[in-house]
Amino acid sequence: MTGARPASEGGDDTSVRLRGGNGLGTDPRTTSPWRPPRGPVVCLGETMAAMAPAPPHSLDGADSLRVSVAGAESNVAMYLADLGLPVSWLSAVGDDALGRRVRVAIERAGVDVSGVRTDPARPTGLLLKDPGTAGTRVHYYRQGSAASALGPDLLDDERLGGAALLHLTGVTPALSPSCRALVERALGTPPARRTHAVSFDVNHRPALWPPDTAARVLRDLADRADIVFVGLDEAQDLWGAGLTEIDVRGLLSRPRVLVVKDGGRGATAFTEQGVCTVPALATEVVEPVGAGDAFAAGFLAGLWRGTDLTRALRLGHITAASALKVVGDHGTLPDEGTVGAMLALAEQDWCQAPMS
Repeated sequence: MTGARPASEGGDDTSVRLRGGNGLGTDPRTTSPWRPPRGPVVCLGETMAAMAPAPPHSLDGADSLRVSVAGAESNVAMYLADLGLPVSWLSAVGDDALGRRVRVAIERAGVDVSGVRTDPARPTGLLLKDPGTAGTRVHYYRQGSAASALGPDLLDDERLGGAALLHLTGVTPALSPSCRALVERALGTPPARRTHAVSFDVNHRPALWPPDTAARVLRDLADRADIVFVGLDEAQDLWGAGLTEIDVRGLLSRPRVLVVKDGGRGATAFTEQGVCTVPALATEVVEPVGAGDAFAAGFLAGLWRGTDLTRALRLGHITAASALKVVGDHGTLPDEGTVGAMLALAEQDWCQAPMS
């Protein structure tokens, strides 16, 4: 279902623009929610080298592995660049071949990586993906990595001084005490006194957390952000098996915008103006890892451009579908005309639209 849409506030630039493209149009009957001011976006967090066999092989039977890069925050950064936003990625990599590969791959996607540190004493993190019939298992090799040594001083980077939005995830505070202190500092200033908005994707990774710690820490951090993303399934794992989307809003009542994603069914955005739900697209799934990051980027791009909640959620679904169709975390978006046409579909047509 789709939530009620209050009347338009009027006077907003509600276009969504792809990199190098033209505006995709607006629907004046829908209301634009609160949104961050226009300006550069900074995404902060660890990116690793990733190795995975080609589908349908598992690690046990594969003769070769494909090398790519994987990091929640850099995934968001690369999709934001695809969608035309000015974006930087802040992190650290080792002084090694994998670190150079990570940096080059993200820079080629149109992301400013000039603030990424090179640590001569610590390695770049690594993960292995193991696809299987029950889903993809991910094995991390990131303890003692270059990014795990990051701390609150990273927030003194000049790029944050001119940023409109900082994007963080719940992965970073799980990496080390210094990384947790970094995120706590980033969210420590009350929203009314911040020089930039803060977006936070809960992104719960159970393997990274000591027992019985993630639920409290992630709820506290998320409730301090301006924009929050959380999957309904991960909210249920963290805070209670029977939670509904409305229950999650009760637990995270302070963010200006809360988006609760319900897998392949849809996503619901809660704001002070009301609630809006948009169904997901029917999409063939090659590999699901990275789709949540892609969704966050699409939604943030829509919000940043000033579009209404329905189109922001739709852009999230469109972007997520591009990640679902590839083995790596960063897929190719549809062409500008296709995106524009999908954003403009009537509600009943959107629900029937396949993602080719």
